[in-house]
Amino acid sequence: MSLPQELIRAKRNGLALTDDALKDFMNGVASGHVSDAQIGAFAMAVHCQGMSMAEQTAFTLAMRDTGQSLSWPDLNGPVLDKHSTGGVGDLVSLVLAPMLAACGAFIPMISGRGLGHTGGTLDKLESIPGFNVNPSDQLFKKTVRETGLGMTGQGANLAPADGRIYAVRDVTATVDSIPLIVASILSKKLAEGLDGLVLDIKTGNGAFMTERNRARDLATNLVEVSEMAGLPCTALITDMNQPLAHSAGNALEMHEAIRFLKADYRHDRLEEVVMSLCVEMMLMGGLADKAKPAREQLEAVLDNGLAAEHFARMVVMQGGPADLLEQPGKYLQEAPVIRPLESQSSGCIEIIDTRAVGLCVVELGGGRRQVDERIDHRVGLSELCDAGDTINQGDPLGIIHAADEASWQVAAKTLMAAYTVGRKKDHLPAVYEQF
Repeated sequence: MSLPQELIRAKRNGLALTDDALKDFMNGVASGHVSDAQIGAFAMAVHCQGMSMAEQTAFTLAMRDTGQSLSWPDLNGPVLDKHSTGGVGDLVSLVLAPMLAACGAFIPMISGRGLGHTGGTLDKLESIPGFNVNPSDQLFKKTVRETGLGMTGQGANLAPADGRIYAVRDVTATVDSIPLIVASILSKKLAEGLDGLVLDIKTGNGAFMTERNRARDLATNLVEVSEMAGLPCTALITDMNQPLAHSAGNALEMHEAIRFLKADYRHDRLEEVVMSLCVEMMLMGGLADKAKPAREQLEAVLDNGLAAEHFARMVVMQGGPADLLEQPGKYLQEAPVIRPLESQSSGCIEIIDTRAVGLCVVELGGGRRQVDERIDHRVGLSELCDAGDTINQGDPLGIIHAADEASWQVAAKTLMAAYTVGRKKDHLPAVYEQF
């Protein structure tokens, strides 16, 4: 067994790490034999020296193998998933998974919580009374088999080394290291027992990868490492220079997701991203042979209610109410203070500081600054204007849902500063490119 300090020294000096050395180090991280100081030194060495694709693959597999992996030997369809690098108003998972399930795929979705300015799927699901985001392995597998989808948190048995390494990265300025990001994302996805994976890499002022070139670098690394590890993968680079949906906040995004599934209302940018990701997953899973028939199938399961039915069945199996989709207002709580924020000028929405919009939700109590912080599922923003929209003085930029008047006033200042009203601006594309 190699000593942790020898692996750290080798990477510090720019040497390639062997598969066995990485396995030993990851096992030491999971068991506690490797200290936080050694994890920090390793993370900084990787940040400074980088890793080859072969090293990244070995590192990712070693991280995966510190925990259990799921298997699905008895399913009669492809097992697929998607991962997003996070953003504001990104409720894609809530509608994508039931749409694909209705088309014959199985989606064992392992999701995360929001942190900083970005929202998390688990927090959105917890706005549903009774919904269990940490079902037993037995219940999770049963839900996936019977409804085509299940949504759960990472849990202690899935890539446990990742949890320790991420916590150290967060306090050592190494969060943005691409090899560390790749291993963190793919170790969990590889443990899901998937047949295919599609990645949604966000870029723009509300994304972690603000620059397109960095987003491309991350997409290229993720796709190549995933395929070297045996998991077919494609990636889309999508825009996060404005919120993806018309709402931001947990219960509000759940409301919008339900409207999308019921074919009641679909925000055009959200629909474009959802459909683009779903089409790639349909092709990858062999559920369609061309993009056009894939899209037609997906539109059909929205229009005929089948996608909504799959979502409703999943909600019930994980402890939520049976009539959520029929009566969302009965279960998704409203904030006490709901009032629009009026624009102070006329013109066109030229720039949206998307990160500031996300932080506005955090200020309202709908996000967290610390991992263990409790959140208010009721609060957030709705009916947000998009970049390129024409607006008159006195028209609403959006509606603020706050716990009290003081919180509304604080959020109003933040949201007002996030919107620049100026000259005419063309609408930004929702999807930039594919890898």
